[in-house]
Amino acid sequence: MQNQKQNHLDAENKEVELVIGQILRVGVIVAAVVILFGLILLFGTGSTGYPAGVHPSRIMSIVSGTVALKPYAVLMTGIFLLILTPVLRVVVSIYAFVKEHDRLYAIITSVVLVILVAAMIIGYFGK
Repeated sequence: MQNQKQNHLDAENKEVELVIGQILRVGVIVAAVVILFGLILLFGTGSTGYPAGVHPSRIMSIVSGTVALKPYAVLMTGIFLLILTPVLRVVVSIYAFVKEHDRLYAIITSVVLVILVAAMIIGYFGK
């Protein structure tokens, strides 16, 4: 019975590791495609889409610039997606640790997530 339970946990761990690996792969690929698209727009138009010295710095201005296909905003979106990829990995890791009933690692990983989110908020509002 104990061996069967261990095999089930090992299979679950392997599945979570595969999901985390897939998240990282897909996240990096999507971010790279968005950045590449932004570079193509930049070189194709020869402009950032904004007047000299003006760049979007708020989320809504980046989103609206991306929708309008402004090259600099598309590049910023790709970089933002690249930054969010490991954050999503941390979120999935918390889920995995909670599911495994590994309280210590769930707490440590939650603290890491709080630090990441706090750093992003400070970076966003610290301008």
